[in-house]
Amino acid sequence: MRERVWLNWAMHAGFYLLLAASAWRLVSRHGMVAQTVTALAVCAALALAYLAGMVLWSRLGRGRLVWLGCVAAVWLGLVVLAPSFSWCAVPLLFLCLRLLNARAFAVAAAALTLIVIAAQTKIAQEIDPSLILAPIGIAAMTAVTFWELQRESAARQLLIDDLIAARETLAETRHRTGVLEERERLAREIHDTLAQGLTSMGILLQAADRAWAADPALARAHVRRAATAAAENLDEARRFVRDLRPPGLENGTLPEALARLSTSAGDDTGRPWVRVRMEGEQYPLRPDVQTALLRVAQGALANVRDHAGAASATVTLSYLDGEVTLDVFDDGAGFTEPSPAPGRGYGLRAMRDRLEEVGGVLIVESAPGEGTAIAAKVPVSSSGEAVR
Repeated sequence: MRERVWLNWAMHAGFYLLLAASAWRLVSRHGMVAQTVTALAVCAALALAYLAGMVLWSRLGRGRLVWLGCVAAVWLGLVVLAPSFSWCAVPLLFLCLRLLNARAFAVAAAALTLIVIAAQTKIAQEIDPSLILAPIGIAAMTAVTFWELQRESAARQLLIDDLIAARETLAETRHRTGVLEERERLAREIHDTLAQGLTSMGILLQAADRAWAADPALARAHVRRAATAAAENLDEARRFVRDLRPPGLENGTLPEALARLSTSAGDDTGRPWVRVRMEGEQYPLRPDVQTALLRVAQGALANVRDHAGAASATVTLSYLDGEVTLDVFDDGAGFTEPSPAPGRGYGLRAMRDRLEEVGGVLIVESAPGEGTAIAAKVPVSSSGEAVR
């Protein structure tokens, strides 16, 4: 429990003020007689004992109870010599509250109150109810006040502990979320770049193997294109680890990057089967919007190449008022079930996740024998910023 430092020092100061006041009263009323000198000596011993506990408080540990018992015993002897020192019971009551449990404190409080009553009765010229009621009232008010302060302090400390625990939990949750987000980012990048690049290299190398005997020149051309694809994918890997933009967008616009993508897709198969169109007047788009649309086009064309069996595909980039769209249509086999086979189908989910990050949506329409249309839509403001 975190103790109130200011209250502790106030009680320490009060104890010494009461000692000084009681010593002054003793000397002023009785003079420096033998009993007064003895009482003052015991008073000095009590002050030193109390000071020792203050200085060594952090080192005493469980020895604080022994120290409290010694201080109380010296104080009791002093009260026997000079009853005016009985009011030092108030700071001692505070010490009992700090160091004793509830039952022991009740016993100590009752004992201290009785000692004060007995001492005040002894020095009073006549007995009246105030000599009994006043010590009881003071002890009750002091105990209730200190108890309430300790209760509030304990409740506040509990709240602080809960807040610290919540902050630690939140920090841990944020860390886990960050790790998962980074894993998801790397998974998307690997799927959209390395996986597709490896597929392209595989297709080119297979084509080179088939043409090796009949047409060595064509085979070597396929191998060179595979080597180029390998170099490009190595560059992509380094860039997405550093979270940079795709190389197709670093020195060009999105339409130019889409045109290069269509050419690359044609190189993989040896025939120009992808056509790129642009509609509307081009306006600047935020880099992450361009990246998301380019990755969607990459993923869609990879699906067309690997699964659709299409003769052609068309990529249409439309700059509209308040919206930019990217449509990829192929004349392939199409499909009926949007759910992928086990172990496949990450592409569509990755596209949706990318578009959601920039406030966009993905729409997929397909039917058996009628091809597939994929539409990516991202709302934008008049300045080309994505609207979230």
